[in-house]
Amino acid sequence: MLDLLLLRSFLAVARAGSFSAAARGLGLGQPAVSQHVRRLEQHLGRRLFVRDTHSVRPTPEGEAMIAFAESILAAGERAERYFAGVRLRGRLRFGTSEDFVFSHLPDVLRDFTRLHPLVDLELTVGLSGWLNERLDEGEIDLVLAKRPEGDERGRLVWRDRLVWVGAPGIEIDPTRPVPLILYPPPSITRAQVLRALERVGRPWQVACTSGSLTGLRAAALAGLGVLTLARGLIPHGLAELPPDLLPPLGEIEFVLRAAGGTLRPPARQLADAILAYGERLLLERDHRR
Repeated sequence: MLDLLLLRSFLAVARAGSFSAAARGLGLGQPAVSQHVRRLEQHLGRRLFVRDTHSVRPTPEGEAMIAFAESILAAGERAERYFAGVRLRGRLRFGTSEDFVFSHLPDVLRDFTRLHPLVDLELTVGLSGWLNERLDEGEIDLVLAKRPEGDERGRLVWRDRLVWVGAPGIEIDPTRPVPLILYPPPSITRAQVLRALERVGRPWQVACTSGSLTGLRAAALAGLGVLTLARGLIPHGLAELPPDLLPPLGEIEFVLRAAGGTLRPPARQLADAILAYGERLLLERDHRR
């Protein structure tokens, strides 16, 4: 068995390129880190670093050991999290808005269910306004959704800019009503879009209404009109329109809200995981091209 303490010191030196820097990062003395590396080299019967007065660099065996050490330490950390999480149990009714259908939220939920296999997770996907109503009625325990303008409830996850989105190359005729692809009421985004158009007196017409982001995306790809989304949640195949074509929409806030304002242990753990991901939930730009 390889000692995890020795592997941590080895990786710290390999990444820092210095025993002293590795020691500072680990909160240990440099002699302790040097001893850990020597013990690991003795255990393996291989030299892992080439040292001189100016640098420390891995030998070929050391380069190979980096990948093994990373894998072993990651497996150890997963095991610790798993067995720490087995004690968490209960029912968790979680609601998330349609905006996250194509995001990295499924990765968060997958990791959560693996770490807490005794938690009975019930997922509800819907419009933010509807989810907030279900939460207020006690039908959902935790919600990740948009927050209406002027509403101070919930814990802010991030704030993003609403943008106009359509199929690449779509043209908007300034002499005709704007063809809108919208969620049905009660949609927070829908209300914000209509207010923006009414402020500038721009006529509009509904080209498509759908309660799912998949449906809205299909309509946009077909060139039926334009829709509005948070800039970080534009799905594959659609593109942000130039800002001068249509009026600005302002920002939108995504928050976590709990039933009664109190988080029970399963809901608290999932909320912590979502907050830890933060903006990593958003789609990478390369994936939205």
